[in-house]
Amino acid sequence: MSTEKHALVAFGANLNFGDLSPKATILAAIAELDRVGLPVTRLSTLYQTPCFPAGAGPDYVNAAAVVTLRHAMGAADILTCLHTVEAKFGRERVQRWGMRSLDIDLLALGESVLPDAETYLHWQSLTLEDQRSLAPDQLILPHPRLADRAFVLVPLTDVAPDWQHPISGLTVAQMLAALPAKDRAEVVPLAST
Repeated sequence: MSTEKHALVAFGANLNFGDLSPKATILAAIAELDRVGLPVTRLSTLYQTPCFPAGAGPDYVNAAAVVTLRHAMGAADILTCLHTVEAKFGRERVQRWGMRSLDIDLLALGESVLPDAETYLHWQSLTLEDQRSLAPDQLILPHPRLADRAFVLVPLTDVAPDWQHPISGLTVAQMLAALPAKDRAEVVPLAST
């Protein structure tokens, strides 16, 4: 996968946006990404996952996608486009890990490690307590929590199972296999309704 051509993104939502359910919001956001120059070329199944932490709100709808870059776009430009789409669907950045109408995360941009391996490793190794209260002031790629989250890896396995993490060397499928079976089992395909 070429760093100039593709990015991996994850979607999540657990609140309605007006009349749109979380599923409908994610599907509408995918169409909007195309309008802002980030067409989704591969989309996972939509999945239902428990809210984290448990009991904190309604279950989430999650998905992952491969986005094709039509022209040379840097990670910051991509992130700006993702935030623009989030805002269109009511995303407010009030609480870390809070309920939301839409979350779109830039997971990876090819083999890029941003801003550098040392900074990535710092954020990747934070304790759970620090993860709850600290947020980086710059974009960290690949996403530092990518390997820990079944709700990201299960959908990502649908669209990019062979993408290899540039730091760990593990593929998406290998990272998913390393998670506890209980975590993987909580991510279930969304019932067609």
